[in-house]
Amino acid sequence: MARSNAATVQEYLDELAPDRREQIRDVREIVLDHLPDGYAESMNWGMITWEVPLERYPTTYNKQPLMYAALASQKNYMSLYLMCVYSHSGAQTDFERRFKESGKKLNMGKSCVRFKTTDDLPMDVIADTIASTTVDDYIKIYEAARKKK
Repeated sequence: MARSNAATVQEYLDELAPDRREQIRDVREIVLDHLPDGYAESMNWGMITWEVPLERYPTTYNKQPLMYAALASQKNYMSLYLMCVYSHSGAQTDFERRFKESGKKLNMGKSCVRFKTTDDLPMDVIADTIASTTVDDYIKIYEAARKKK
């Protein structure tokens, strides 16, 4: 599945093959356990997302909630999107360093960490990364990035 039309997280999980469902659930639990207060879990862009709700911050450039992180099952792998790493100066360097120090092989685009199983992920690094940025700080990072353009 590259993109889902599921309206809820449970519907999304139910669509997955059992082995993928287990992997996605494990990563989702790490995110939920370490997610700072104020972010909301939802389905957006065909994947599980954790966002700044529009009620909290409505003035986004695309009228969509600010995505903090997302999780998706793709055709050949799974993806964890870490916008907090992509958008925060220095965070990507630290994340890459810690990931490599874990002995795991990093397969990453700009914000997307691709993995085949949860064994490919250093869960402590993922947990710390998710916990790293409060909603208020994330909004400040977003606003600073928008001012540069």
